Amino acid sequence: MAASLCAQPLVLLSLQFAAAAAMIAAVMGSNSMPVNMNEQREFDYFALALQWPGTVCRRTRHCCSSNACCRRSNAPTEFTIHGLWPDYNDGTWPACCTRSSFDERKISTLRDGLDSYWPSLSCGSSSTCHGGKGLFWAHEWEKHGTCSHPVIQDEYSYFLTVLNLYLKYNVTQVLNEAGYFPSNTEKYPLGGIVSAIENAFHATPLLVCSKDSVEELRLCFYKDFEPRDCALGSIIQNGMISSKSSCPRYVKLPAYVPPGVGHVEAALSWISDNGIA
Repeated sequence: MAASLCAQPLVLLSLQFAAAAAMIAAVMGSNSMPVNMNEQREFDYFALALQWPGTVCRRTRHCCSSNACCRRSNAPTEFTIHGLWPDYNDGTWPACCTRSSFDERKISTLRDGLDSYWPSLSCGSSSTCHGGKGLFWAHEWEKHGTCSHPVIQDEYSYFLTVLNLYLKYNVTQVLNEAGYFPSNTEKYPLGGIVSAIENAFHATPLLVCSKDSVEELRLCFYKDFEPRDCALGSIIQNGMISSKSSCPRYVKLPAYVPPGVGHVEAALSWISDNGIA
């Protein structure tokens, strides 16, 4: 197996990440299979799903301490992590592959990075594989992380790997450098956004929209964490937008303005964009 991303981890979050490198390399170098795969075959590739907070946060109807959209001036303004998903090339995916329940104590040293880059964007609890509700991170680990064997074999490795991928492949920075910034008035060509990602990472992403606003952007990777085209079809085919895309030809990257925050003009734009008039 080719060397994984975590064999040479990025020292971008804290010295704790670098200290964990040897352990992560050893974990990912093993070829042992999980004890219980529920007869699901091994996945084909990884999809790193990123959320655009300006679109997701507009659904916030009430605030709570667990919702990053409620951080007012400190609310996220860049893509945040949804999860790292093992997927199949045919468009399906494995889920809930082992009985490994989420244990928040195992990722305590990663909390600063998770709170910043992988926050929950809602007040509701997430469903878990074994019944009941839990943290957003619990849902992602139990449903998707447990299916990432034999590349990733434990909870801590999963979350560290995702944080490092997110920081290495900085989508927001790539789009900013190409001239695409949060705006409640501008619309950008979908093909231009896709081309900016392709030029930076040499692979075609998959975009998901809510009406005319980008909601998610997914980057796909081989099992050695080298970028690859996403399997559900290229967004651009022979210069045309693929029918498999949920996005129109021109899309928004809306800026989320919580009520009562920011200039009057921005607040009025937010109200108008949400059809409240």
